[in-house]
Amino acid sequence: MELNIFNTGGKFTEAKELIKEVYQSDNRPWVVGFSGGKDSTAVVQLVFQALSELDSSLLKKKVYVISSDTLVETPLIIDKITRTLGRIQQKAIELGLPFETQKVRPKVEQTFWASIIGKGYPTPRQKFRWCTDRLKIDPANRFILDKVDQFGEVVMLLGVRDSESSTRAAVMQSHTIEGKTLMRHSTLSNAFVFAPIRSFNVDDVWEFLLQFESPWGDDNNELLQLYQDSSSECPLVVDKEVKESAGSCGNSRFGCWTCTVVNEDKALSGFINNGVDWLRPLYDFRNFLVEIREDRSKRQKHRMNGEVYLTTNLGGVTKEEIEAEKYPYIEKSNIKQFIKDNNINLATIEDLDIYVKDDDGNFKRFGVGPFTLSAREEILRNLLRTQTAIRELHDPTIELITFEELKVIRKYWHDDLQWEDRLPKIVEEETGQVHDWHHDDRPVFKEDQITDLETLCQEEGINLNLLKQLISVEKDYSGVKVRRGLFQAFDKTLKQDFLHL
Repeated sequence: MELNIFNTGGKFTEAKELIKEVYQSDNRPWVVGFSGGKDSTAVVQLVFQALSELDSSLLKKKVYVISSDTLVETPLIIDKITRTLGRIQQKAIELGLPFETQKVRPKVEQTFWASIIGKGYPTPRQKFRWCTDRLKIDPANRFILDKVDQFGEVVMLLGVRDSESSTRAAVMQSHTIEGKTLMRHSTLSNAFVFAPIRSFNVDDVWEFLLQFESPWGDDNNELLQLYQDSSSECPLVVDKEVKESAGSCGNSRFGCWTCTVVNEDKALSGFINNGVDWLRPLYDFRNFLVEIREDRSKRQKHRMNGEVYLTTNLGGVTKEEIEAEKYPYIEKSNIKQFIKDNNINLATIEDLDIYVKDDDGNFKRFGVGPFTLSAREEILRNLLRTQTAIRELHDPTIELITFEELKVIRKYWHDDLQWEDRLPKIVEEETGQVHDWHHDDRPVFKEDQITDLETLCQEEGINLNLLKQLISVEKDYSGVKVRRGLFQAFDKTLKQDFLHL
């Protein structure tokens, strides 16, 4: 890339001066959305540089840098984000800057695996993208609303640009307050949006990142290489209308390795093609999620609320073939009686290729809903095997699904009348892990404490999963007067094979 320092340098200076002006204009704290991609990196770097140039007496309000951890981020990316957040925090402390970094996560009851394996949600597709709200928008909004409760109002900084698309520019303009730098948040009344690189184009962003060194010591050339290897990014979504106006994530992105919205995960395949072979089990599992979604035998024949519905998708069968009695059909008015007479359980039946003739003489068939319990078990087993493969190929500490998620899934299965309680047995058979499934389930740490713990473990080279297990053991014995078994339990945890693969 040929740098045009004279022209674009002025744009960088203008952006930095604008940041200083807006920062000093009121006492509302800032929340900066950081995805680890080029645009959000540029924003954080500009803010960091701008505040570094202000007198310490003017640094009177906090700047929260938040990053979304959907718990299904590509391990390569989330590790980089975790390291970067730690470096930003450490450098800010050294310089006396009011930065605080944190990862935000979905509630354990709403994670990707709790939704799919627990409740049976079909994997997301373009017309049913339930994942963005649950995994990205809601966790970020919870954080923002918490700060609104504390401070009354907050300003959200986003790395959005007018040049990304005409739709994006129009949406941003519709939220702009005339004569003001800030935009209204699309859903949160006490939150405002500040887009300091709104006038940048993509070349400006890369020019800035490659011309100015990262204040916290990251190598922006490595970020460029990451883009070249994977194609793009998936942004942290905190204002759905503004952020999704250009089609959040698109067809070339890095982010959730489980993404089934796109036809092909070009990011994962890009990494693999560039030599990151240990990601292949994730790629294969993601494709499995697409295939099992389209398999009618793996889906219940009613919606989650028990409602039966009919679809015009006949699966390639023609009306003429049905009328010629090549395929059986029933009248719509006879559906209830047919289900009763044949003792059909719509939640478990696999083959139900009966066609239905409606009142207008059109043919339809039963629509599909959530995954069956047997399909959810299959997905869980496949996921645990994928986790084992990744641990053997790359890192024995990688956790594709957490114990907390497994507990929630177990509860959801029980709620769906899976009385056999098969989940503990499945986990033991696939991983060799034997858990205490009945211990106190109250959370041990708050979200910001978990982020700090992750950062400390990464810095000190400590196995986070092992530490979690030890803390869980200690929690089990808290409040017990006689704690003779505590050290034996510690010893048992330290010797578990799965921690040392």
